[in-house]
Amino acid sequence: MRLLPELVLTPEGWQSGRAVAITDGRVAAVQAAGTPQRGDQALPGRALLPGTVNAHCHTFQSLLRGLGDDLDFMGWRDRVLYPFSERLDRDGIALGATFAFAEMLRHGATTCVDFFYLQDDGNDNAEAVIAAARAVGIRLVLARTMYDWEGAPKRYRETPRDAARRVRELIAAHRHDDTCVVQPAPHSPHGASPAMIRAGWEVAEAERTPFHIHVAEGRYEGERTLKEHGATPIRYLDQLGVLGPRMIGVHCVWLDDEEIALMGGRGAALAYCPGSNMFLGDGITRIPEMLRAGVRIGLGTDGGCTNNRLSVFDEMRTCSLLQRVRLLDGTALSAATAFALGTRSAAEMLGLEAGVIAPGRLADLVAVDLAHLSLQPRNNLLASVVYAMSPQAVTDVWVHGRHVVTGGRLATLDEADLVARVAALTKGWTI
Repeated sequence: MRLLPELVLTPEGWQSGRAVAITDGRVAAVQAAGTPQRGDQALPGRALLPGTVNAHCHTFQSLLRGLGDDLDFMGWRDRVLYPFSERLDRDGIALGATFAFAEMLRHGATTCVDFFYLQDDGNDNAEAVIAAARAVGIRLVLARTMYDWEGAPKRYRETPRDAARRVRELIAAHRHDDTCVVQPAPHSPHGASPAMIRAGWEVAEAERTPFHIHVAEGRYEGERTLKEHGATPIRYLDQLGVLGPRMIGVHCVWLDDEEIALMGGRGAALAYCPGSNMFLGDGITRIPEMLRAGVRIGLGTDGGCTNNRLSVFDEMRTCSLLQRVRLLDGTALSAATAFALGTRSAAEMLGLEAGVIAPGRLADLVAVDLAHLSLQPRNNLLASVVYAMSPQAVTDVWVHGRHVVTGGRLATLDEADLVARVAALTKGWTI
């Protein structure tokens, strides 16, 4: 199959008159279009971009959207997250994942990291999320959470030994999947014991994968970790021997200069969720400083009830604007840098060959309508994609070469039926 857009965004910049050939889920070539061939898909008036990569999300939380919008983190957790997550059986979990994946695809996200922790002493719920991703058509990184804090609901919790065994089993079961990988995710310094954090790191080492962990999201965590372990979160993780190139720290809002340097020096990465950090009033992660320190960074949305949008294009804009207002500097973080954080950089830190349109890379692609009002006038198209583009400009999406959004509609499911099922499940939910 070949795609024939008006423009293609390649590592060398925008190119016209090019065809993107796709074979076995990958970009086989970016070549001169030449004479149209049988099976070519013409995309007149469209620009082809790499799909965005959502580096951190909790998909089931999309079902909780609107329940705790004006609460602080503790109020949201105790009045919304914990009680309403208990209402979800396996079918509800799968519906929440389907709902979130569908919205992400419509917004141009071709990969989602689902930091998933409704385990119920096994992997069946995680398998339901994986099946939902496969059906909807998104690429999934299942960050299989390892959680043993006694203050959390029982269905979240496991022993370190059980959690490590189940993560390894899930990794093995999906080792050869085209569109799903599984990675360990000890929840956080407050949600996972030292033994659990070490267990997650050991699985990552043995399986040669990244591992994910919430770190320093709110000021309270630093104070708590300092009180309980005698060190701030990044120093504590370094003392445990897990701060290194396999670690993807999520949020990392409250770090001092030394901790930023330590993350960079150890080769750690960051999944940054600017919209969620604003929504919960957590603060602003110091992205330019972290980039200068050598920290690898990808953008995430976080859950659908702590943002409340699931658009990585939106996170690009937010990321750049937050740094400008924090530093009082309109040049603090460019459109090109923000775009890279939501595509290539995020894919690379996850170990995925995505996020760029080039031969050999995964065929995860997004077409946008060049005639859409939000992309006019065409003075600087990449900057307009980051700062101005409406979600309605996204017309088509391919994941692993599969055409999953066409003409602005999902090709893999009935959206009206999905909306009806979500409405039926959540009817009467209120706090």
